[in-house]
Amino acid sequence: MLTRCNGAPRPAAVTTGNPRVTAQSDAYEFVGVLRGDRLGIYLDRFASNEPVTDARIAVTVGGDEEVQAEAAADGTYTVASPKFAGEGPLELIFAVTAPGGDDLLIGTLQLPAKAVATAPAPARGTPLQVLQNTPSVRLGNIEVAMPYVIAGVALALGFLLGLVARSRRKLVPVAGMALVVLVVSTAYAFAHEGHDHGAETAKAALPAGDTPRRLPDGTVFVPKPSQRLLNVRTTLTKPEEAQKAVSLIGRVIADPNRSGLVQSINGGRIIAPETGLPRLGQAVRKGDVLALVEQALPQADRTTLSERVGEIEQEIAIAETKLKRVRQLSDRGVAPPSQVTDVEIELEGLRRRREIVRQTRIEPEVLLAPIDGTIAAARIVAGQVVASQDVIFQIVDPKGLWVEALVYGEIDPAKVTGASATAVDGTPLKLAFQGFSKAMQQQATVVQFAIENPPGNLSVGSPVTVFAQNGVSIRDIIMPRDAVVRGANGEAVVWRHTDPERFEARPVRTEPFDATRLVIRAGVAEGERIVIRGSELINQIR
Repeated sequence: MLTRCNGAPRPAAVTTGNPRVTAQSDAYEFVGVLRGDRLGIYLDRFASNEPVTDARIAVTVGGDEEVQAEAAADGTYTVASPKFAGEGPLELIFAVTAPGGDDLLIGTLQLPAKAVATAPAPARGTPLQVLQNTPSVRLGNIEVAMPYVIAGVALALGFLLGLVARSRRKLVPVAGMALVVLVVSTAYAFAHEGHDHGAETAKAALPAGDTPRRLPDGTVFVPKPSQRLLNVRTTLTKPEEAQKAVSLIGRVIADPNRSGLVQSINGGRIIAPETGLPRLGQAVRKGDVLALVEQALPQADRTTLSERVGEIEQEIAIAETKLKRVRQLSDRGVAPPSQVTDVEIELEGLRRRREIVRQTRIEPEVLLAPIDGTIAAARIVAGQVVASQDVIFQIVDPKGLWVEALVYGEIDPAKVTGASATAVDGTPLKLAFQGFSKAMQQQATVVQFAIENPPGNLSVGSPVTVFAQNGVSIRDIIMPRDAVVRGANGEAVVWRHTDPERFEARPVRTEPFDATRLVIRAGVAEGERIVIRGSELINQIR
């Protein structure tokens, strides 16, 4: 393919500090920047603006000199030629050989004209030119140019002479002489003033540098080095067919099968275990001891337990005496051995009953972790008194999170085919539909989704925006959300890559599609290059 830098009408050229040559084709886009006697080449892919760093470029300079471009470590290429020291237009042919395809591009490098040294003009000329070197005069705190001083003195002198000669009827000749002096002085003054303004105009006409800036027509000039620094990427727009999505308000909840609550059955005073109370974010295993609860017993219950312990101890004393007597009779052969065994069993049972009653009075309740997970909430400290069924710990598996959203009639929950969500910080979430409620809550239907591979910074209770697909197909241009930014007047705009180093803002009308993309309803045509990465940075260039 052979491509030149001409064809369709192009916008006005941008004034830069270095001569440039640009060209583009269906496959590649390049910009050459001349610095001294070396031409730096920036080669990018036309559709994506991605730098091409693995190409071989042969450059034909002026039609008769072929030079192989040298690849640099920063992904650019350089070409050196003595013809770059000339002036005027210089034809360049770039033969690109790369794994992504070969191409041939042609451009013209406009070399600057050489400055011509001129000798200083001699101090000769018309009287008006000689008078331009007259210095100024300071009157108090005001500096007045000498021509104005001369004009004022001449005017006063003429007026004075006119009064003196009025009686002799010579007013007209004298006034005419004063008018001549005044005209000459005024001409001198304007000539000197014009000379100063010409110097200021020359200073203002200095060429602009190779820096990003907004141009008078509203477009933005971004040189290729800045595009590489800002990591600008583009895409060619084309209509796509996909399912329309509806925006819903939701929040993050825990998977009921991968979360749990730790509560006390009877309540009491919290006692820290030997390993201490667990902290927030600590990973625990199922069965780990999280805390102890010392049960609070009323005084009546304490009295009843004490009496029961006394009764059991009395029965134990009677059983021990009976066992001693039966053993003596058994040793003499009077009582059978079975009676000794029966008394021993009775005594062992009484001792166990006494131990159970004692443990009931003093043994604390042990709180265990119901699942493997992370401590998501802890609302206790050592010594705190908790009531029955108070939530003491909440354990959540960070890999098992759901999203619960409310549907107010926007879509039929039974027709949801897919969904995605966006967290508060903009993190996209991929969702899997789980089900919806048959009972209304606050005039809305509750719909639940499972988060696939949730990020580590997501917390239970965080608000999210859900984009649920309802099965309705649409065909339009779909762009990433990062491509759409807000202009100075607040309208949604995208940046169109019109030329290798020029971008144009396009107002667009959008609709939500999913967590990461938008549907462009108006403002962009098929086949245009739109910035999809770095648009926010381009939008800030002034």
